[in-house]
Amino acid sequence: METPFSDFSRLGEEFRRCRKPVVVVGSGIFGSVMAERLASDGGRDVFVLEKRSQFGGNSYSAPDPETGIETHRYGSHIFHTKSQRVWDYISRFTKFNTYRHKVMITRRGRVYAMPISLFTINTFFEKNLKPADVAPFLAASAEKFRDRVPANLEEKAISLIGEDLYRAFIKEYTEKQWGRPAAELPAEIITRLPVRRNYNIDYFNDPFQGIPIDGYGKLFARLLENPKIRVFLNTDYFDVRGLFPESVETVWTGPADRLLDYKYGYLEWRSLRFEWETHNTADFQGTSVMNYADHDVPWTRIHEFKHYHPEREEIFESAKTVICKEFPAAWKPGDEPYYPINNERNRELYKKYAGEITQRPGWHLGGRLGAYQYWDMDRAVENALDLYERAFRR
Repeated sequence: METPFSDFSRLGEEFRRCRKPVVVVGSGIFGSVMAERLASDGGRDVFVLEKRSQFGGNSYSAPDPETGIETHRYGSHIFHTKSQRVWDYISRFTKFNTYRHKVMITRRGRVYAMPISLFTINTFFEKNLKPADVAPFLAASAEKFRDRVPANLEEKAISLIGEDLYRAFIKEYTEKQWGRPAAELPAEIITRLPVRRNYNIDYFNDPFQGIPIDGYGKLFARLLENPKIRVFLNTDYFDVRGLFPESVETVWTGPADRLLDYKYGYLEWRSLRFEWETHNTADFQGTSVMNYADHDVPWTRIHEFKHYHPEREEIFESAKTVICKEFPAAWKPGDEPYYPINNERNRELYKKYAGEITQRPGWHLGGRLGAYQYWDMDRAVENALDLYERAFRR
């Protein structure tokens, strides 16, 4: 990976020296995988344009300067997948530790395990149900929605887990997250709520999961290290697009509406903000992620990053820890988009933008922002591998 240029005139010079170069806008997991495949498999010269001061998108991590703790700069990211293809590909660039994600949730001063499992149900209701008891127990709690088609998120959630569990663990957390009453949110936001009829409290069931042993920053550096890849940090595509001919093949990983100057209106998002704290204690909360279900707690969750790397024993046992409080936020143009508001209006608007972009010769759209989807990292990797095979591999 070449040292990023600060002089944009050199970008144009480098570009003109290359035969059949490709521009990749954005260096998140999708853009970085695309760049790696284009350079390493396709032999193409790749120009990666990244408006942030570091590559890696929202998955980027780096050691905290004070404590040495590997911190995920935009909220926790755990790599997990069911796909052997995806796991084999990403494992070429990093080794993973054996971390398996567990999420706790605080509700009215008590802590429970999420997603909802037999452990959560028995703890919450102070019962001793057996696995065979779970389905009839939840069905009785959701009786009033048995014969109704859910009209909104609230009705959908109650139909799946019953009213008591919904009001305890879903309603207030969801309303904080989305900034509106659950009864006004579309049912499809919650297509399913996982309920385990056993005491498995792992957050993911995927067979392949873990955290890169030496962090996501190193993973991205290896994805982008091919000398045919030029990475330009602090580079907004719209400041330099005049340097490229209209015919250049371009992979766009940003929001679709931004590329077309919002000509049909804005796609809607929810955003996030983060507050960081260093504490003089070896362990702040006892787990990597603690969710907060109550409306009167303004953050949705607290991340404590040293729990992702217990194998780093000296740092794990040190007397300091770094936490990050995550706050949901309204989005406006210019803010960082995180969660697409995937209702009918936005889906139709996205189709209009995506249709026009993909009709442009040589233009390709993908990634979480480009697809207007909140994908896990493995899905973004798979999306990039598929696009490369379909559109570029000869």
